[in-house]
Amino acid sequence: MDFRAVLMGLTFSLMWSSAFATARIIVADAPPLYALACRFAISGALAIGVALLLGQTWRLQPLQRRSVIVFGLCQNAAYLGLNFLALQWIEASLAVIIAASMPLIVAALGWIIRGDKIGRLGVAGLVAGFAGVALIMGTRVEGGADHLGVVFCIGGALALAVATLTLRSASGQGNLLMVVGLQMLVGSAALVVLALVFEEPRLNLTPAFLAAFVYQILVPGLAATLLWFELVRRIGAVRAATFHFLNPFFGVVIAALLLGEEVGPFDLLGVAVVAGGILAVQISRRPV
Repeated sequence: MDFRAVLMGLTFSLMWSSAFATARIIVADAPPLYALACRFAISGALAIGVALLLGQTWRLQPLQRRSVIVFGLCQNAAYLGLNFLALQWIEASLAVIIAASMPLIVAALGWIIRGDKIGRLGVAGLVAGFAGVALIMGTRVEGGADHLGVVFCIGGALALAVATLTLRSASGQGNLLMVVGLQMLVGSAALVVLALVFEEPRLNLTPAFLAAFVYQILVPGLAATLLWFELVRRIGAVRAATFHFLNPFFGVVIAALLLGEEVGPFDLLGVAVVAGGILAVQISRRPV
C-alpha cells in the first residue's frame, strides 16, 4: 500500500466520521427525514450533472441497476435515515461507534450464514469489536442515552450490512458518478414519502445549520463516496475496508471538538477495543 493510498484512506475515514457530528447540528434545526431527503436530492442532482458532462450514460449494467435500488434504499434511506432520526436523541459519538460496527456485522453474518472463512484472528476481532460496542452502549444507556435512538442506530447498521452482503460493488463497471447520483435520488424519494407521513416541516436557517448542510452535501455526500470508490479501485475492497478501524476514533474526537460531547474513560477503552476488533477482522480477511 503506497503513501497516496494511505493518505486517501485517512482522508476518507475522517470525512465519513465527520458526518455524524454535522448531522446532529442539522437535526437541531430541521426534521431529519426532510433534511436528509433534500441533501440527497441536491447531491444526486450534482453527481448526475457532472456525470453527464463527463460523458457517462444512463444505460447501466444489470448489477449497477440493482446497486442503485438496493443501496439507494438500504444505505441512503434506511442506514442514514435511521441514524439521522437517532441523532435527535443520542450523541454523535455514540452513533458513530454503533455505525462503525458495520464491518463487524458484515463479517459475522458472512461467517454464520455463508460460511466465510475469517480465521482465529478474525473471530477474536469479532468478539473484541462487539464487546467494545457493548461496553460503550452500556455505559451510555446507564448514563441516560435514549433507548430508541440506540435501536435506530443498530437497525441502520444492520440494513447496510445486509445490503453489502447481498450485492457486490458495481464500481468496476463504469458510470460510477451516475450510479452514485441515482442511488442518492432513490434514497431521497423514499425519505420524502416517509417524511410526508411522519414529520411536520420546520426550518431554522441558522448559520450552523447552513454550514453543516452544505458540508454534508459536498464532503460526506459526494467527496467521501467518490474517494472510497477510487480507494477500492486502487488497493481493493478488503484492504480499503481496513481504514474503517479509524472511524470510531475520528468520530469520537470530532464530536468532542465540534459539539463539546464528553468522552469518559470507558468510551476511550471501548473505542480502542472496537478499532482493534475491526482491524483484526479486516486483516484476517486479506488474501494470502
